[in-house]
Amino acid sequence: MTDPILEVQAAAAALLRASSTLAEIVGERVFLTVPEDAAMPYVSFGPADAVGDDAECIDGLEITFQIDAWSRSGGGSEAKRAGHAARKALHQTELALSENAAVLCEHRTTRVIPDPDGKTVHVALTFRAIVEVP
Repeated sequence: MTDPILEVQAAAAALLRASSTLAEIVGERVFLTVPEDAAMPYVSFGPADAVGDDAECIDGLEITFQIDAWSRSGGGSEAKRAGHAARKALHQTELALSENAAVLCEHRTTRVIPDPDGKTVHVALTFRAIVEVP
């Protein structure tokens, strides 16, 4: 059985990779695990957690996960555009899961975080997915 967090992240990654708007900004650089030599800009997955969200006769989870957009050019506009494209790709979608059932994925917050190096801009987006677990 696949861990629901991993399945949600994989389904979200597939939607991000399918977004032509996001691809115009980051190309194919959507990473579940960032390679050491990754060129910017790129989008990666950050922390995730799951909280029980059971209902009558339903085993449910509320999964919160983070998408990170990173850039060192454009004064942060590149990372902000990538973050917005990620939001558009995932907000109000039903994630395609094979073992669990996703009810809804929605955007919760966006934070723009200038890096102390003075060059890197990090945009952190959090999403919430409601999942029924068999």
